[in-house]
Amino acid sequence: MTDETVHSLVAKQFGPRAAAYVASAVHSKGEDLNELAALAQAHPFARALDLGCGGGHVSFTLAPHGGEVVAYDLSEAMLAAVAAEASARGFDNLSTRLGTVEDLPFADASFDFVATRYSAHHWRDVPRALREACRVLKPGGRAMVMDAVAPENVLCDTFVQTIEMLRDPSHVRDYSVHEWMTMLRDAGFAPGEPVRHRIRLDFASWIVRMQTPPVEADAILSLMTQMPAEVRAYFAIETDGSFTLDTMSLAAA
Repeated sequence: MTDETVHSLVAKQFGPRAAAYVASAVHSKGEDLNELAALAQAHPFARALDLGCGGGHVSFTLAPHGGEVVAYDLSEAMLAAVAAEASARGFDNLSTRLGTVEDLPFADASFDFVATRYSAHHWRDVPRALREACRVLKPGGRAMVMDAVAPENVLCDTFVQTIEMLRDPSHVRDYSVHEWMTMLRDAGFAPGEPVRHRIRLDFASWIVRMQTPPVEADAILSLMTQMPAEVRAYFAIETDGSFTLDTMSLAAA
């Protein structure tokens, strides 16, 4: 039994793995980062916020295209790793700030640009966090959400949530594109057209990056072998456990 909160569990899970997420090829590259850079170039900003910055790849993508970038996370170790990497890259316009996404320590309308990537599926209260993001965004500002998304198929949805939580107990939920559109509108955003992607995840590095205990890793592999053919086909599950995941990038104003 544990008395940890979602926030403390996320910090505990990711703090010791900060360097791995800064260096992760899965997180440091992607078409969604190219889309983010294009949006930032089209809408120059004086101040941008990277919500749940993790390894800092959104911050590093934004830094060359505008003014100040604030990398925001609840893990002190993650922020230290991001600050070190920013210094190594010469991004003197990048600062870090500690806190939770559900209660942002920033004034209303204090950012021109807000983005989050591969973080929201760990958030305790996504609707509240999005309302906070909308509050701190200036009128006419831009936002972008990038994350893994759940399939609309209920069986495939259940499967992906299960393997995500077995790998990492700080996982809350991969939301569907429909859920994201609804939550963004309810928070006050005007979402654009979602751009869908599929990324292949190598099972061994996926497990090592989170230091998943062998018993949970074996459970994931066992579950994969027992799934109906439609699930194995949808996720393109390979013999070593590698699979393909749905992701999405979605710009909003």
